[in-house]
Amino acid sequence: MTDWISRHSLDENIFIPQMFEGFPEMKEALIADRLQAGFLVAPLAIALRSQGVPIKIVYLGHRYGSAVVVHKDGPIRAPRDLRGKTIAVPSRFSDERLIVLKVLKENGMSQRDVKLVEMAPPDVPSALAVKAIDAFAMGEPFPAQAEMDGYGRVLFHAREHWPDYVSCVLVVRDDAIATRAASVQTLVDGIARSGLWLDEGRAHREYAAEFVGRYYYRQRPSLLRWALTNPLERIAYTPLSPTRPDFELIVRLMHESGVLEKPLPFESFVDTRFAEGAAGQRAWPFEATP
Repeated sequence: MTDWISRHSLDENIFIPQMFEGFPEMKEALIADRLQAGFLVAPLAIALRSQGVPIKIVYLGHRYGSAVVVHKDGPIRAPRDLRGKTIAVPSRFSDERLIVLKVLKENGMSQRDVKLVEMAPPDVPSALAVKAIDAFAMGEPFPAQAEMDGYGRVLFHAREHWPDYVSCVLVVRDDAIATRAASVQTLVDGIARSGLWLDEGRAHREYAAEFVGRYYYRQRPSLLRWALTNPLERIAYTPLSPTRPDFELIVRLMHESGVLEKPLPFESFVDTRFAEGAAGQRAWPFEATP
């Protein structure tokens, strides 16, 4: 998955964004200390901690932002229609896999009733378009792409079946937390203020889509605009504090689905101090202009 990573010199409060094309590369960079902080999907962050990678979750990147998408003119009209179908997910350690399994269970099914295939997110829209798969569960902007291009239809958004659904989380290496806590707090404060700014309304999201699409993500601004505003609650950037109930649910689902050998206590992989420190932050005083 393509994602933004905050690679930075924590000594000087200088944060250098770096683009990674996949989570395996991010994992290796974190282990080798070429990367001190970054955004990972929550189940992968927990799995890495369980494997001894010295990282902790300190904040969230956003909530919601994932959906199960089917072919626009296909026969799948409700979750129960997924029985016997092929569904693409980004990885076995993805939150999208967990939401699929959760919804299957709610509808009297299990993983044995569908065919889950792992597929790189950029490949899923075209796979759905040619009907090589029946559905995909992915984060934005890939659901938006399938909708905009006219062949995809959102079967359900994650938030419909998982209140307070957590997607990406900010992880920081243990040594950075121990030796450069003030700089970690600066990073978390900035993310908090950005989230508050984005959640102030459509104008801010449209501005962000235009700016980020052109200068950072190399994505069509129109695509990001769709993902951020259609509807506005498609992705939420507040609240971003990691809470025990959120992660106890994720850990339970990971354990039940076989990707986590044994449940981990919340304190072993989450450090809440920085979220608590950012609790009083306000949105950036920046007015979006056309």
